[in-house]
Amino acid sequence: MATKFMFFSGKGGVGKTSMACATAVCLADSGKRVLIVTTDPASNLADVFEQPVGHKVTAIEGVPGLWAMEIDPDQATHEYKERALAPLRALFPPEIVKVVEEQMSGPCTAEVAAFDRFTDFIDNPSAGGEPLDIVVFDTAPTGHTLRLLELPAEWSRTIEQAAQTGGQTCIGPAAAIQEQKEKYDRALRALVDPSVTSFTFVLHPESSAIRETERSIAELANLGIKNFDLIVNGVIPPEEASGPLFAARSKMQEAHMEEIRERFPYPARTMFLFDSEIKGVSRLRRVAELLFHGGREYRLGQPESDAPPATSRQMAENREEVISRLVPRSGRRTVFFAGKGGVGKTVLSCVTAVWLARQGYKTLLLTTDPAEHIGDVLEATVRDIPDLPYKDIPDLWVTKIDAKKAAEAYRARILDDARQKGRSPEAIAAMAEELSSPCTEEMAAFDKFIDYASQDGWDVIVFDTAPTGHTLRLLELPIDWSAQLEVKVFASVDSEMADDVAKKRFGKVIDVMRDPEKCTFAFVMYPESTPIVESHRAMEELRTVGIEPGLVIANQELPDEACTTTYAKARRRMQLRYLDEMKRRFTVPILTVPLLPREISGREMLIDLGDRLFEGV
Repeated sequence: MATKFMFFSGKGGVGKTSMACATAVCLADSGKRVLIVTTDPASNLADVFEQPVGHKVTAIEGVPGLWAMEIDPDQATHEYKERALAPLRALFPPEIVKVVEEQMSGPCTAEVAAFDRFTDFIDNPSAGGEPLDIVVFDTAPTGHTLRLLELPAEWSRTIEQAAQTGGQTCIGPAAAIQEQKEKYDRALRALVDPSVTSFTFVLHPESSAIRETERSIAELANLGIKNFDLIVNGVIPPEEASGPLFAARSKMQEAHMEEIRERFPYPARTMFLFDSEIKGVSRLRRVAELLFHGGREYRLGQPESDAPPATSRQMAENREEVISRLVPRSGRRTVFFAGKGGVGKTVLSCVTAVWLARQGYKTLLLTTDPAEHIGDVLEATVRDIPDLPYKDIPDLWVTKIDAKKAAEAYRARILDDARQKGRSPEAIAAMAEELSSPCTEEMAAFDKFIDYASQDGWDVIVFDTAPTGHTLRLLELPIDWSAQLEVKVFASVDSEMADDVAKKRFGKVIDVMRDPEKCTFAFVMYPESTPIVESHRAMEELRTVGIEPGLVIANQELPDEACTTTYAKARRRMQLRYLDEMKRRFTVPILTVPLLPREISGREMLIDLGDRLFEGV
């Protein structure tokens, strides 16, 4: 039974958006007034519905009663600031308003603005001037979704504490945002009410998706959220499990399906892996029919000849050119693995780091992804300090950025520095209050990132980054970080010193990120439409800040010899079309990685795949 608010969550790349869109179409077709809104910075509702959406409530063509919106963080920030400043402009002189505006120009304002827009749809769900029956939230990958859902309590607590002291929060004067606190409190009550809110976890029958779903359900339960159900997506149809590759993957999936049944005592539905992409209203309606009414149909494409697909036109893979963008030339090499959630960034970053270390390069492998898949792939515990060499590979160290621990250390360092500089107790108290806001975690994680990127002693640093939208958010921060720091943390210190501190810490790293001789951005994607479009957008955005892509990795390519059925041949034909599109869109070396019989995890499999990719053995 549908609830008023329906959240779709899960590991990146498991089909959350497709399942959320199919659900929204089905509900609208049943006569409900439905809005589907995405909180993912790398949103792709427009790609799935095949029409423009953007940062406005937009009617979906061909589906009466259905609207969609993609929350744009930048636009949400502008709207939020304007709403906050408008009443002040009527009461105070321009110079006072300018001070408040500067105080709201830091990164946490962007975070709370997107969150504030999100809570609008919980507090007052409407579209076209009329109330809505249901709001479907297509969320960002789980680590960032959990961060979003923790915010109502955190921001409410921060505003309340500041109000008690007549203070200032990083999103404006406490007295001026009491209305937001009340809204956040209402949102929190709605989220924990199982009669109002439900969470659908979409997952593939794979170990990493199962572990992330288990972690996420536990964290949501800690927030008081308990209404869960599952969609197990991407299951290979049993009749298509012929040939060694599909048979092996189907056997792996069967074991994980049993594990899902044992671990998750919630209602669950199964969706097969379709023979082509789920795009457009007509295909969404077919998916919805299977999702809600059962059936075994998994062919969405037009019937084609049973003849085998054209022989794979191997990418013009120049292995030496690929390797030249991974190994250090002069000094250190920094490699970022980026891309849509769930396309294999973590696996490829681990494979590459293991291979580089085995070539004798002292390598640091670091994750900035809050979901922390890296430990699952390495089959090792990853801590927030670089550990001893990984499993008898003497030149490989592994670590993660723990945002909460980084925030604690960050606050302590800033306040200790202020005390040593003789700041007054009042100034220290004001800074401590400002640094207690939940957005400090983002600043602290970025600060830790800069620490590692500034370290000498490594030949290569490999970054396993969060999904694209969140990675871009992280990487764009240094461009104007000195001005933001001046407002956020050094309000009681003269601006010249603040600017010097910021420039010294970030200038070197920014220069490295813009130097293709020292830094490579490797974009990982499946040969499918959405990952390609999202990566292309991200590349264009990085170019605006002077960063060029260096490498593209096409992951999970189906080998010709494995495609013996009509179904497999249809998927192979789809991939070939997109491999050609990748060659047209991207002017950098392209490395192809085959779909393998089982998930990649553990030292031996990482070594074996690295040798196959980079040495051709």
